[in-house]
Amino acid sequence: MPPGEGNPMDARVQDEPDSGYLRLEQQVAWYDRKSGEAQRWYKRTRLTQVIVTAFIPVLAFLRYPELTAALAAGVLVLETVQHVNQWQQNWITYRSTCEALRHEKYTYMGGVGSYGGASAAQALKILVERVESLISTENAKWVGRLQDEAKAEEETARKAAAAAARTPRARPKSRRGRARPSAR
Repeated sequence: MPPGEGNPMDARVQDEPDSGYLRLEQQVAWYDRKSGEAQRWYKRTRLTQVIVTAFIPVLAFLRYPELTAALAAGVLVLETVQHVNQWQQNWITYRSTCEALRHEKYTYMGGVGSYGGASAAQALKILVERVESLISTENAKWVGRLQDEAKAEEETARKAAAAAARTPRARPKSRRGRARPSAR
């Protein structure tokens, strides 16, 4: 039965801000929008990288070293921007969460699965718990990913500092242009 024609599911699909269902709709819209944005940014930067990278050997062959170096630096910048913003990972994660929320929505609306046989109030309670669990899980994964990246960056910096400390320094040259003998 369509909504508004005595459909028993109408009691479950409420429009009040505190209904839980409205929050579900808002979260589906947010994850859908953010997934699309992340996908577009990822594909733009990746395509630009591929195109620019394809020109580098051509310009090197034609002996344009300054332009070749500039394009190579541009590719590095694009890769860094992509890494910092995590567009590919966000695209996948947001899309996955969006689809899980949609699945929950349709299961709830159909009164099947966990919602089968439950009263409208009980079904709404289950919906709220499951939606918040999905959102919380996605958020925890995001925070964990940020923490892992920070640890990796700290480890890289620590290794670079240790390598720099192990690198022997060049001995100063004497006025005659020869290296001074080391004092042993």
